[in-house]
Amino acid sequence: MTVTYVIDGAEVTDLQRFWQAIGAAVNGPGGYFGSNLDAFADCLSGGYGTPDDGDFVIEWRRHDLSRVALGHQETAVALQRRLANAHPANRAAIEGELAEAKAGRGPTVFDWLVQIIEEKAPGTLRLL
Repeated sequence: MTVTYVIDGAEVTDLQRFWQAIGAAVNGPGGYFGSNLDAFADCLSGGYGTPDDGDFVIEWRRHDLSRVALGHQETAVALQRRLANAHPANRAAIEGELAEAKAGRGPTVFDWLVQIIEEKAPGTLRLL
């Protein structure tokens, strides 16, 4: 039997709220299902609340609202945080991504999340 996890896009006003929304959808109020992109990818690989057989769907309702909230402005915020902790060898690349985000170009946080879901749990995402 397929388990459906529902995210309401109206509740996803920034990346922190996405972590809260996905955690609650999968593991109940206050639940955890990642708090950064790497942890989220790990959670999607299994063992953090999803069925062992991988038979689940993430239904992202009103995703268009999340797409706006997790757009270039939020991407710049996330990249600025990443830059603050970056290894010196990675700083130039992150600075380039940050400049693109500030100019309203390039992939967004929303795009990153969708890509991770599609890579780690293919066929489970339903954007409604």
